[in-house]
Amino acid sequence: MKRSGLVRLLFISGMGMAIVSAFGGACSQANVSDAADTTNVLMANGYIGPEACRNCHLQEYTDWSQSHHMKAMMVATDSTVIGDFDNASYTADGVTSTFFKHDGKFFINTEGHDGRNEDFEVKYTFGFSPLQQYLVEAPGGRMQVPRVSWDVEQQRWYHQYPGQTLHHRDWLHWTGAAQNWNAMCASCHSTDLKRNYNEASDAYSTTWSHATVTCESCHGPGEQHAAFMTSDAYANGDRVDGSHLHLHKGLNNVELASTCVRCHSRRSEFSDDPTASYEVLDNYLPALPAPDLYHADGQILDEVYVYGSFAQSKMYKRGVKCTDCHQPHTGQLLLPGNSLCRTCHEPEYDSEAHTFHGGADAPGCVSCHMPTRTYMGNDVRHDHSFRVPRPDQSVQYGTPNACTACHSNKSDEWAAAAVVRWYGAERAPHYSDRLLAGARQDRASLNALLELYADTATPAIIRATAMHYISGVPDARSMDALRKALRDPNAQVRHQAINGMRNFSPDLWVKDVALLLKDPVRAVRMEAAGSLSTIPAELMQPAWQDAYRKASAEYMAFMHYQSDLSTGSLMLADHYLRTGDPAAAERYYLRTLKMDSLANYARLNLSSLYNGQGRNNEALATLEEASRIDPKNPRVHYNKALLLAEMGRYKEAIAAFEEAEHLGAENDRVYINHSALLQQLKKDAEPILKAGLLRFPGSADLLAEIVGLLIRSGRPKEADRYLARWRAIAPQDPRLQDMQRYRTQAGD
Repeated sequence: MKRSGLVRLLFISGMGMAIVSAFGGACSQANVSDAADTTNVLMANGYIGPEACRNCHLQEYTDWSQSHHMKAMMVATDSTVIGDFDNASYTADGVTSTFFKHDGKFFINTEGHDGRNEDFEVKYTFGFSPLQQYLVEAPGGRMQVPRVSWDVEQQRWYHQYPGQTLHHRDWLHWTGAAQNWNAMCASCHSTDLKRNYNEASDAYSTTWSHATVTCESCHGPGEQHAAFMTSDAYANGDRVDGSHLHLHKGLNNVELASTCVRCHSRRSEFSDDPTASYEVLDNYLPALPAPDLYHADGQILDEVYVYGSFAQSKMYKRGVKCTDCHQPHTGQLLLPGNSLCRTCHEPEYDSEAHTFHGGADAPGCVSCHMPTRTYMGNDVRHDHSFRVPRPDQSVQYGTPNACTACHSNKSDEWAAAAVVRWYGAERAPHYSDRLLAGARQDRASLNALLELYADTATPAIIRATAMHYISGVPDARSMDALRKALRDPNAQVRHQAINGMRNFSPDLWVKDVALLLKDPVRAVRMEAAGSLSTIPAELMQPAWQDAYRKASAEYMAFMHYQSDLSTGSLMLADHYLRTGDPAAAERYYLRTLKMDSLANYARLNLSSLYNGQGRNNEALATLEEASRIDPKNPRVHYNKALLLAEMGRYKEAIAAFEEAEHLGAENDRVYINHSALLQQLKKDAEPILKAGLLRFPGSADLLAEIVGLLIRSGRPKEADRYLARWRAIAPQDPRLQDMQRYRTQAGD
């Protein structure tokens, strides 16, 4: 599993199985609401296993028995293990692994948690194609996934991440939390999985109803369904909508996707016991299509599975279901190649007149509209956002495009010129145009973001991403947009709006957010409780207390549920830091670092905690350790600069500011604070502000700083051109009026 940076979500590991699906019909084009029905559906309370389903659903059972789902996780036997365990060996990155059998059992001899090789018995196979992994037992009820995998197509052992040498204490080492089955993989490879993690003992007692993905993984527990279908009531003509199943015929695409999203998304999950709901955010929080998981235009980048890209698509917006393309029980495509696309799209799209590519080797629809990335070493997956290639965006923003993905010896400029030659200079409107502009998160991009959110044709997940970016722009219009988004019909938009409010003063949003403590969707309630946990006591009204207590209990339960992962402990640490419990915060930051020694985000916040307690030597030592681990992280050097300046070590602080800028400062505050220190020391700060404007040309804050500096330096005429730029970028900035008066008083 790849480290994904400073991300609040907690994620699963996957094997690239076929789309989880259920009964489907012809491709439907009816528009559907972004808001799912959150009414709880009637659910049975017992799992009966796939064999019980076979009696009435023989064809579906037969299809499923050949699917990747059925083979997601199986007891290791001669019939399930595909890899070569005939004393085969494989060496990579300084580690030699040997695969052998003994007394009918399968073993892997490889580097263990202490850096020495030992024998590990394979208990289960994991996945089927294009690769197979293997599970071994570890202390504390854990099962782990050894790093070496079997390439089914090439019939060889291989490393998923070649060239990546890992210390045995690294979080990413196969004995660490990143390759822990219980937390990272189990819920999507088994049926009715209960992690059952005990935080106090740091141990699991994980259980399941069935080891692999079965009928009830998607349709829900079947006990009441089976009883009803064989009852006298049913025989006498009584009917119940859905026949006591969660997933049944007649669901729209949003409801169907709420089942698929469980496993085919990059998401956090809230508990061992999912709520019976078709609203995704009652049980899961899908990642937004934003860097570093996605490219800035929403194309897939990291291992994000399918939902996050499919939810961006025009197809999803118009009601297309997973099962309109994928057979529900085999998981295979309903039709091969372009013939599948032609079931909905006009035949002329499948012609050289449209593609400008002819001959037997002409690319299919998916080559251009569903480009691929390869994960886990050999698992090729398609982007499901179904977008038109935009090499012109590649030229401007550096995003990938399908054209030069195939024509790798050509430039993006070449591809962009070909598109203009074939289709004309105008491109059809697409949300990515404004999303790319807005990803800069400065006042110059705010208009694009506001337009993106306001456009009803924009997919809900993109509107939520717009809220994410808008919240990073300190402007009154941002606050207005966030407040409006709190009433949005889509839960992910509401959730992100609450999250974004935290960047603004609580007195601007506390009453609006308090109303969402009773939101019908769990993720929204939890986010509201998390935000309100940080407000001053005098802002908390008595009328909110009961709703806050209930929502806060859900929020705390979620965070503790995730505490078996370093990111879960980190969330708890951040929560206690915000709510004024530094002892608990320190304990969970240190717990995070024990789980993941490379978690520098924890070190940054732990350093801030120490600084707030006057423990500056410990704060600096923590940042020095972070710098040793990740010397090219500009945020670490920026924090060091601020701390060193506070400690009066100005020469070192200036050097740290310069290093942060050299490494690509993350925001304009680096230059602003560097300039402030230089001015305090009576040094020339103008070059730093100019360098900052080259890096962040749309920063109103940098423009305000340089205007003020030039006026104070007796150079008001030179300030005028920066003042004009500032006015053009942020005409509503409340500071402009005061600065203009200051400029007038300075004269010429």
